[in-house]
Amino acid sequence: MSERALVECRALTKRYGRKTALDSIDLKLESGKIIGLLGPNGSGKTTLIKLLNGLIQPTSGEMYIDGQKPGIYTKGLVSYLPDKNYFADWMTVEDLFNIFEDFYSDFNRAKASEMCRALGVNELDKIKTMSKGTREKVQLILVMCREAKLYLLDEPIAGVDPAARDYILNMIISNYADDATIVISTHLVSDIEKILDEVIFIKDGHIVRQSAVDDIKEEEGKSIDELFREEFRWIAPTEGGRADVR
Repeated sequence: MSERALVECRALTKRYGRKTALDSIDLKLESGKIIGLLGPNGSGKTTLIKLLNGLIQPTSGEMYIDGQKPGIYTKGLVSYLPDKNYFADWMTVEDLFNIFEDFYSDFNRAKASEMCRALGVNELDKIKTMSKGTREKVQLILVMCREAKLYLLDEPIAGVDPAARDYILNMIISNYADDATIVISTHLVSDIEKILDEVIFIKDGHIVRQSAVDDIKEEEGKSIDELFREEFRWIAPTEGGRADVR
């Protein structure tokens, strides 16, 4: 395994019954990068993130994080933001901070409180009283206030109002160590491309491109959003037919 590879996947495959979500992918992720995992719905993005987080097991192939197969050691290295809210409605933000402080020795409580103040989140508010966007802010605060080596963010700004997106993106880039890596799965490419070092295009369970952002701009003369729209252009449905992504 390469010295600089924080994550390495070899012929990684995941099937759900007859459906193949990931098809024998090979992938390396280096430390110190912010990486966009980009693709249409159903392309395999969330499956890959769940595999890296150890929530599901591969059908075949191998996967290593910091040289180790997913397990107790790697769970301590990974901070995961799911694409759905997973908190009980009766909990307050303070309750969640207490839980994270108990479970994760690397959780920075002071930083979490500071971020709450900056984003206008009251630590005494209950989850059930919050808007979808505020819940997502709380989840992101919890994830980014851990001192992890690998941050896996599944749609981190999808439900957040545009006014808060810049702050949240700045929060992401300023709250991880130089030797850590952030993987962001999103469809809001134009919003996040300015913070990305590298992109991975995934389609139908295959990695179709992995490139540095600077290389793409130099070689293609296009933004990441433009290239993404070309790669996954929407084909309008014909009469009686179905729309598709090519």
